[in-house]
Amino acid sequence: MAYLWLVTVLWAFSFSLIGVYLTGHVDNYFAVFSRIFLASLFFLPLIRWRRVPVVLAVQLMAIGGIQLGAMYLFFYNSFGFLTVPEVVLFTVFTPIYITLLYDLLKRRLILWYLVTALLAVLGAAILRYNPLSQDFLAGFFLVQGANICFALGQVTYKYLMEKRPSTEHKNLPQHSVFGFFYLGALIVSIIGLLVWGDLNKMPETPGQWGILLWLGIAASGLGYFLWNKGATQVDPGALAIMNNALVPAGLLVNLIIWNRDVDLLRLLTGGGLIFLSLWFNEFWVKPRVEFRYTH
Repeated sequence: MAYLWLVTVLWAFSFSLIGVYLTGHVDNYFAVFSRIFLASLFFLPLIRWRRVPVVLAVQLMAIGGIQLGAMYLFFYNSFGFLTVPEVVLFTVFTPIYITLLYDLLKRRLILWYLVTALLAVLGAAILRYNPLSQDFLAGFFLVQGANICFALGQVTYKYLMEKRPSTEHKNLPQHSVFGFFYLGALIVSIIGLLVWGDLNKMPETPGQWGILLWLGIAASGLGYFLWNKGATQVDPGALAIMNNALVPAGLLVNLIIWNRDVDLLRLLTGGGLIFLSLWFNEFWVKPRVEFRYTH
């Protein structure tokens, strides 16, 4: 859980940096490509090329291509149809996808995980609800595509790592194979840059280049590795809830550092529901699920 909390704080700051200094100034697809490229450079030297089975490498590339590459393509295109508050609002469905996808892989259905995910969705919706524009259907489906990609990547990575004790690559540390995750994402980001990118909107200031460097190495490189590693150490209910913990964290960063207007009542109510769902999952749902499937 510590990994997930650490990345939540890291991403809360990162999204603020994007909104304040990059959005509208730097091409989105170049920003995505640069982040993934830098993350790839950071992890490629760590790969133990001769010890990683080809099947595992391909699986990790596919997961990275979906969770990071395809997710960003859906996500950034949605801004052409939606306002920023609408995009944030529609991302709150991710916990539901996580619980359903994980149970599908496990060939089971635990309704209590769905209940805690719905509580987290309600809390995030309270935090970020704004009146919707009239022409939002295309944007809604684009954001759901991003949500599904992000959820599918987390769940399949968690499922794959859980199967490792019975496989030949069980002794490989996660950091020694995670570079393949970024290689898969890099392929998708290159395609996105070539198809939709506008190289006339390149970074122009040292500050913008510095932010991209930070986002590439810290937020994307270290962040996604720690997030996915953390996903392997918690139950699917906690993982689902933590996907919405970023909403109150991001609002607090904006309030404390950038002094943006925040409805404190909504922050306390929505954030309280998210933390209530996490507490309920950890101390009521998780023990009962573990008892059911270990006895």
